[in-house]
Amino acid sequence: MTRVPRTIAVANQKGGVAKTTTVASLGVALSELGQRVLLVDLDPQACLTFSLGYDPEDLETSIHHVLLGGIKAQDVLVSCDDGPDLLPATIELATAEVHLAAESEPEHVVRTALRPLASAYDWIVLDCPPTLGLLTVNGLSAASDVLIPLQCETLAHRGVGQLLDTIHDVQRLTNPGLRVLGILPTLYDGRTTHARLVLETISDSYDLAVLAPPIPKSIRFAEAPAVGRSILSTSTRSAGANAYRQLATTLL
Repeated sequence: MTRVPRTIAVANQKGGVAKTTTVASLGVALSELGQRVLLVDLDPQACLTFSLGYDPEDLETSIHHVLLGGIKAQDVLVSCDDGPDLLPATIELATAEVHLAAESEPEHVVRTALRPLASAYDWIVLDCPPTLGLLTVNGLSAASDVLIPLQCETLAHRGVGQLLDTIHDVQRLTNPGLRVLGILPTLYDGRTTHARLVLETISDSYDLAVLAPPIPKSIRFAEAPAVGRSILSTSTRSAGANAYRQLATTLL
């Protein structure tokens, strides 16, 4: 029987909510637990690729070329010092949506591209771009679960309803088995009354599970990408690193 990996799309069309940090940190935390993990950078800004030690400008091939059908995914894979494998992105991915729109089933191109890799991994984690465009829809259509990072600030709530509408459309049209894992509170500063109140109202606002623990706000998260590693390597005993380890253990 062919192994079916757990595939998580990490999505939020608002930028700056620690989406890429969540993909990298969760992927490394799962690797620490002995899991075989593939991370997929679907964002043309290629922040995940850079964060894990690869300069997108130095890459000759990326997931862009896979989605256009010229190269197989296994020929683009790179390994990360922190454990997971990576399907990297480059700025060329910004033009992919135009090409994908011409496909007969444009929402399923990522799923089709990943299928040959499925048996090699226990987990695939997709970093969706901060839009609700075709790349994000592809990520949601390829996933078994979706995780929504949400900054613990009032303005961060704006647009979550739109994301949930997109998720419901995907469930109805392209991926009926897609599950919403819940909201992951990020950039959380428990010292402020505002952050605590936002955290308390998230569940009621969206009727979604709130995953624990909330990911604390920390400069350590900003420091890690500068050396191409995750916080689990650069600040291994920090509260942020341990929060992602707890999340990984919960998901397992």
